[in-house]
This record gives sequence, structure tokens and C-alpha cells, in this order.
Amino acid sequence: MDAVHTIALMMGSAWASGINLYATILVLGWMGSTGQVDLPPSLEVLTDPTVMAAAGLMYFVEFFADKTPGVDSGWDAIHTFIRIPAGAIMAAGAAQGLDIGPAAELTAFLLGGGMAATSHMTKAGSRLLINTSPEPFTNWTASITEDLAVIGGLWASLNHPWWFLAALVVFLLIVAWLLPRIWRALKRIFRAVRRWFRGTPEEPAGTAETFRQRRKDVLKALYHDAKP
Repeated sequence: MDAVHTIALMMGSAWASGINLYATILVLGWMGSTGQVDLPPSLEVLTDPTVMAAAGLMYFVEFFADKTPGVDSGWDAIHTFIRIPAGAIMAAGAAQGLDIGPAAELTAFLLGGGMAATSHMTKAGSRLLINTSPEPFTNWTASITEDLAVIGGLWASLNHPWWFLAALVVFLLIVAWLLPRIWRALKRIFRAVRRWFRGTPEEPAGTAETFRQRRKDVLKALYHDAKP
């Protein structure tokens, strides 16, 4: 691989890992094992049938967990400690294809971790906002869109690196605009949830006769307040 292809693979694998790590492993492993792309030596382990089988099993679990309102946010919270380090390792592994020194590999590790954290936090924050909607269809749409983006993004990073890097810059610009709005919306959600559980002296939070009505009122407020 030349420098441009390696950089695209480095940033693409980190970006995709932050969204769906198991799909990333499956796509790279399949493309490497079928000869569609020559992976760097440090990433050839992804083509191992055992690794692909484990990734396939976890992707099967995530496929359903990621489409269940509430469960998806819990899944994202747990995977904060998995996707980000994995994205950093994938980026460092891709950078070894240039036969560069340890300092450059460490730089790739840090950049990959930052990219994986950015895509992961964008996904997790967006899902929390989506979960304020009482219907499940937005979760399904978001999850399927993310899966397709990971597959398409990795394919582009390997076959059209310049186009992928340009799209990645656009993604980062959108994230820079979007994340502050997501954060403000999430703070409104947390305040509304605290009000729900605390209740008022006249209507304690645990009163059975007010529980349904308060839940309806809070969900309605969240749906409107969560809009960035």
C-alpha cells in the first residue's frame, strides 16, 4: 500500500471501529481473506477464521441489541471501553504498512483513538436523543444506516482513498457543529429525568396514580427538548 491508501485505511478502520467494531473486523477480514485487498501484516490476523467467527457472533448479538431502544444506549456505554482502544490498535496496525518508526506508530495509535472516540461519542449521543422518541422505528433506521455506512466507508477507504478522506473531513466538520448541540440536548434530558424521579411534595415520584401521567409528560417534554 502507498501512503494515501495506508492513511485512509488507518483513519477508516478507526472511524468504523467507533461505530461498529465487529462489522469492521468482518469487512476487513473478508476483504483480506478473499484477496480483494492486501492488509498490512499486523492486520492479517483479522482474516483468521476464528477471529471472523467471534466477530460474526458478536455482530449478531449487536445487530439486535443496537435496534432495541434503551438497550442500544447501554450497549454503547459498555463499548466505550472496547471500541475506542480497538480503533486505536487498528490504526496503529494499519500504519505499520508504511514501515515507519515507533514514534509515527504511536502517533497513529493516538490519532486512531481520537477518531474512534469521535465517531463513538457521536453515535452514542445521537442514540440517547433518538431514544426520547417513544417509537422504535428511528432506532432501526439509525442502526441500519450506521451498518451500511461502516461497510461503505471501509470499502471506499480501500478502493477510493482520496474520496474517503474528503468525506471524512466533511464528517469531522459536521461533528464539530453537531456535538455541542447534542451535549446541550443531553443536559436537558438528564434534568428532565431527575425531575421525573424526584417528583414534587404534592406528587411524590413513587406515587402509583401519578406514575403513568408523569411518564407521558416527561417523554413528551424530552421529545421536544432533545431537538438540538
